[in-house]
Order: sequence, then structure tokens, then C-alpha cells
Amino acid sequence: MTYLPGPAFYDEDEIFATYWASRTRPDNPNDTLEQPVLRDLAGELRGRRILDLGCGAATFGVFALAEGAATYLGVDASQRMVAAAQAALADTPGRVIQASFETWDYPAAAFDLVVSSLALHYVADLDAVMAGIARTLVPGGRVVFSVEHPIITSCARGWTQPQRQDWVVDDYFVTGPRQTSWLGGEVVRYHRTVEAYVTALQAAGFALDSLRESRPERERFSDEAEYTRRLRIPLFLFLAGHTPEAPDFAARS
Repeated sequence: MTYLPGPAFYDEDEIFATYWASRTRPDNPNDTLEQPVLRDLAGELRGRRILDLGCGAATFGVFALAEGAATYLGVDASQRMVAAAQAALADTPGRVIQASFETWDYPAAAFDLVVSSLALHYVADLDAVMAGIARTLVPGGRVVFSVEHPIITSCARGWTQPQRQDWVVDDYFVTGPRQTSWLGGEVVRYHRTVEAYVTALQAAGFALDSLRESRPERERFSDEAEYTRRLRIPLFLFLAGHTPEAPDFAARS
């Protein structure tokens, strides 16, 4: 059985079709649980220069540009995701490029805000990506990202049912790759603890602003049963941080 990294996984025809059907169904977790928190943590977007790592179909980009963002650049290694993002951004000034943000050459001090939606759990070297994010932000710039919650990624046995009703948390402190059956295919994710995500953020020089989980809000759901099911466990983890402001050398002289 072949397990694929994130970008290659989404470029498989049947997997992408299954993903898109899941992503666009009513009460899907992206729209009810993930995007609302990500947008809340991103804060004021007007005038911001935004970089979106693992942008997918540029869902955040369309929202950010409508909110008055100055520029938007999405980066994604999946050919299918880039095509979907280009279609979504067709009538906007937003841009998207096909590249791996793990190896991308991050321009220095080019963005005010970096976001990443459910992509960093596909990354083997999180420290390198965090260093790139820190380099590409202006002083005082912000990073906001979501990942699958570590209680989800800890044990692949929890992914064996079509609709999971019971979750297995095991090998939580054994970090590293997890081979997972999902959407009719096999994909590699990287499990990290909550502590490890916070440590990676701080090691790159960020100050932690917020740590959130995907607590459901009733008004976002049309289906009571789906809302009740989402109360059982957190699907997503969110972190937000900022780089230090530029030193005030005049005040120190």
C-alpha cells in the first residue's frame, strides 16, 4: 500500500473528488469549526499583506480580499488545489503559486500576516517552516495557523470507520509520521503534541498570543445531531503569535 504526502495525496482524481464533496457538504467541519476560529484569530485584515501556506482552494484568500486585504499570495504544492485557488481568485487581485512551502524561498520582511489552514500537520520539518515564516514577516507581524488536533493525529487506528464514533488516543508522546487511511486513500501526517507546536512557534522567535480549540457554536450548524457529535472531541488546534517589534534604538541611546 502506497502512502502519499499531502500535495500528492490531493492530486489523486478520486481522492480530490471525495475531498471536494466532503468540503462542500452542509455543516462540514471546515466551515463550522475551522474557518470561523481562523478568521477570528487573524483579526483586522484591511490593508494587510497576507501569505497563505498550503492555501488549498484559497478559501481564506477570498474572504481576506473581500475584507480589504492589500495583497494575498497563496502557496500550495498540489496542482489540483492551485487550479481551484486560481478559479476562486479569478476576479480578485489575489495570486497563487504552485510550490512546496517547505522548500520555498521566503522573501524577507514581505508580509504582515501569515496564515496556514490545516496544512502544517503534513510537514516533516516544522522548525524550518517556522523559521521561514519568521523571516518573511515584518517586525510585529503575525502568524495564525490551524492543524488537526493532536488527539486526532496521535493514533491512526481512530481513522478506520467511515464516520468515527469512538476515538483512540495512544502513543501521544511518540511524535513523528502517521500513515492514515482517509478519503479512500492513504496519506502521511506528522503527529506532534500540543506542547511541541507551542515550542516550535516560540523557538522561531514568536510570542504566543492565543491557543484555541474547535469548540462548536450552535448557530453555525443546521443539523442538531451534527452539532452534538462535534461536542465530543476537538478536531482542530489553533495557534497565533507575533514577531517582536523593531527595537527602539533611539530610546536606548
